[in-house]
Amino acid sequence: MQTTPLRGGRGFLSEEEKQNKPHITMSLLKRIFSYLRPYWKQLSLTLLAIVVSSIFGILPTLLTGRIIDDGLINGDLGMLVTLIIISLVVLVISNLIGGLESYLSMWMAAHITGDMRNQMYRHLQQMSHRFFAASRQGDIITRMTSDIDGVQSMVSTTLVNILRNAILLAVALTALFAKDPLLAAVGMVMVPLFILPTKKVGRLRWQITTESKRHQDDMNQIINETLSVSGQLLSKLFVNQGLEFERYQQANRSVIGLSIKEGLAGRWFRVTMNIFTNIGPMLIYLVGGLLMIRYGNTTLTIGDITVMVALLGRMYMPVNQLLNIQVDLIRSLALFDRIFSYFDLPVEIKNAPDAAVPERFEGDLSFEAVHFHYDQGQPILKDINFTVAKGRSLAIVGPSGAGKSTIINLIPRLYDVTGGAIRIDGIDIRKLDLDFLRGNIGVVTQDTYLFNGTIRDNLLYAKSGASPAELEEACREAQIHDFISGLPDGYDTVVGNRGIKLSGGEKQRISIARIILRRPPLVIFDEATSSLDSISESLIQEAIGPLLARSTSIVIAHRLSTVMAADQILVVDQGRVVERGRHAELLQQEGLYKELYETQFREAAAGEAGGSGDKYESVA
Repeated sequence: MQTTPLRGGRGFLSEEEKQNKPHITMSLLKRIFSYLRPYWKQLSLTLLAIVVSSIFGILPTLLTGRIIDDGLINGDLGMLVTLIIISLVVLVISNLIGGLESYLSMWMAAHITGDMRNQMYRHLQQMSHRFFAASRQGDIITRMTSDIDGVQSMVSTTLVNILRNAILLAVALTALFAKDPLLAAVGMVMVPLFILPTKKVGRLRWQITTESKRHQDDMNQIINETLSVSGQLLSKLFVNQGLEFERYQQANRSVIGLSIKEGLAGRWFRVTMNIFTNIGPMLIYLVGGLLMIRYGNTTLTIGDITVMVALLGRMYMPVNQLLNIQVDLIRSLALFDRIFSYFDLPVEIKNAPDAAVPERFEGDLSFEAVHFHYDQGQPILKDINFTVAKGRSLAIVGPSGAGKSTIINLIPRLYDVTGGAIRIDGIDIRKLDLDFLRGNIGVVTQDTYLFNGTIRDNLLYAKSGASPAELEEACREAQIHDFISGLPDGYDTVVGNRGIKLSGGEKQRISIARIILRRPPLVIFDEATSSLDSISESLIQEAIGPLLARSTSIVIAHRLSTVMAADQILVVDQGRVVERGRHAELLQQEGLYKELYETQFREAAAGEAGGSGDKYESVA
């Protein structure tokens, strides 16, 4: 369950919040206040504005006594007008200062959360591929959005409310006891009675809110699943739209009922609090009346009693809000704790302090006794050795799960080896500058990702300064220019989320055009045609041919012609290189490669020889 501060009526901590309550230490508090330190001037001005606003805000209440006694009862019209004008001026000044305080607190909160978002985004960018493969995307988005938004509410609302209510309470109490200590003490009698109903209704509303959130989560899940592109299609094809609507309607009905219950709980709470807050003024009227009427207290006036009642009302509100301040603080600290837990995640893949940026990137690649594991004791790659000279090609084949994709993921340092070394042009890639390394490697994956923008935007992602002529040249080479030119908006066509408006082959050719734009010395193809129709596959083979010819290339092979054209074939099984050589050599070895050929390649070879281009199973 997500922890979010400052929700109405949550006057206690749930069991989960109690269990996950952060351990409050001086280092945690220092770390939190380190985000406030750059804005200490704004914080000081905010505090000063709150003090001045609180004092000015209470002055009209104090002047009310003089308005009654000196103006109304004494019948002095001039004094009455003067006092009213002074009250209005003070009221205007108080509200103007209050507006300044609100602006300062919001400005400060917005900048602090902006700093945290930038820090979080930069930190997540540096996390390894392992982190994103193991983490739920929803958790990452929650840290970036809801959690940091909660920090903004904490700074602009919780922190400022603590300061405002504490100062307002101090000013009101000082004015009360300065006016009449006895009546002030009488008014304070009701304060302890606020605690019980506040806590009770907070617990009830929290329980209702928790249940309501569960049903809202159900509604959101239904929306997410059934109104997505794939979900709505599935519900239509299986004629389950009525069933899904009934599920949504039932969850919605539950939320409506719980909303009514929560509203009723709040109503009875307001009734109870209204009774308690009105008993205090009645007691002051009673005691004040006894002092004036029965005991003849000549120093106490009607105006004084009126001021005491007004001051009491000003005191009750901050008292009520400060009662729940511990809960708000713990929830706010829990948010910081969640955010800091992400900030404290180690950056596994990073530049060496003396990272090298060579003048040239030739593309000579070698794996030297490479080992790799995700978890200790569960090796994925074991003693991998091979070399690929500049301009040469390597095809990697093997059964599913053999470790082929892991091998190519190590080259651009999506992961780091756990043993041995990978060298490019004789330099350990861990000693190369990351941007330099990745900037000279082009990767085409099976699952092509396009941003929800135009074709031009997606192409420029590879080379932001490319001219229209360069884009067209790359797309011609990738066998996609004619298709793009035939679209109504051409290169300005919006491709949709993840490129959904395009076919798999079209997306793949655009991704190849992106690589061509970069002209990398080393290219990697990871089963780039394994899920395409025969026409798209043929076009892509034509597109990657020139790219493979002019670069050092690593291909997880899918097509027999690609395997046979490779300068070297690496056969991988259970994380080890079990065979290597050319096609004819490997067939003579009577090993795994021949088995793959007999079970999967032979049919593909017949299809290629006959020009049918029929779909066949992937060897990778």
